[in-house]
Amino acid sequence: MTSAPFSGSYQASDVQFLLRQLPVQQFTSVADKEALIQSGRKHYSEMLSPESLPSERYLQVFEDACATNLAQMARDCLALAGMIAARRAGDVTVVSLARAGTPVGVIVKRLLEQRFGRGAVHYSVSIARDRGIDAVALRQVVQHHASESIVFIDGWTGKGVISRELAHSVARFNDEHGAAIDSGLYVLSDLAGSAACAASEADYLIPSSILNATVSGLVSRTVVGAPDQLHGCVYYEAFAPHDRSRQFVDAVTAAALALDGADLPHAALDRAAAAATSRACLAQLQQEYGVADVNLIKPGIGEATRVLLRRVPRLLLVRDPASADVRHLTLLAQEKNVPVIIDQSLPYQAVSLIRSALDG
Repeated sequence: MTSAPFSGSYQASDVQFLLRQLPVQQFTSVADKEALIQSGRKHYSEMLSPESLPSERYLQVFEDACATNLAQMARDCLALAGMIAARRAGDVTVVSLARAGTPVGVIVKRLLEQRFGRGAVHYSVSIARDRGIDAVALRQVVQHHASESIVFIDGWTGKGVISRELAHSVARFNDEHGAAIDSGLYVLSDLAGSAACAASEADYLIPSSILNATVSGLVSRTVVGAPDQLHGCVYYEAFAPHDRSRQFVDAVTAAALALDGADLPHAALDRAAAAATSRACLAQLQQEYGVADVNLIKPGIGEATRVLLRRVPRLLLVRDPASADVRHLTLLAQEKNVPVIIDQSLPYQAVSLIRSALDG
């Protein structure tokens, strides 16, 4: 195993992953992982399931998503970079949450430099529900950068669990280390109303959410190790011929740099209303589908995609099956024989339910 900072398949100037590289063979099947999680024998953050390359059909859906929504993502990345520039003086230390936040962090770091003339560095670190942010990684960051310069970035919020986990674990870190890190989370889309800053609260298809390692620097989902160790990951070097990571961030960055101020969203977001919508949706779905554990409900396109890619899905709910934003979800559901239910009352474009161990 190695714990030296590395850049995955990105340029070294784009990001440093503060993660240990793990042996490729340390995998648990999706079915076994689900059984271990729901029985309480292991936490989800302690296991990795193997990834496979996307099918040609699924890859075409990714290309279609880029054609349709890359411009929206570019606008939101530029808006987010502008918010950060307005809230941070001097150089900025971008800390993205691996791995959904990593492509966003790469793009925002570039925009801070190229559009706003700010010095910026970018680290990608791990965080896990109930386990907190990787304190070993965070200690490495504050050894080299002012804690006040740090800004945390992710792709989106679902139920707001990671926003709350970040706030709790960063507060503990600040107390233990005398740091002054702002735990606010900056995201492209804040469905839960839990982010400090967001470019949008719309549930739209962020193209990078469709793929796994091949759009995230060939880095796997992260796993938690011992308290004195960096969290770990697998580097999928064998996937290099199929990697889209650099191509994707280059395309979004170029699209963002071509925009002017008039293209950016200026409407104020209503966090309280978004949070109320989230709570009401979760309560309704828990009652309607008999879900005892709210962790088995994953609202929004990004979270629904994660379920279909790496958990054992029970149902996929979509508001409009004709929407291009959910085409990849219905394709995955078809490939995995997951029932699809149309629910036009959903406040989000999609919701996935994870199969409970009690379902047999």
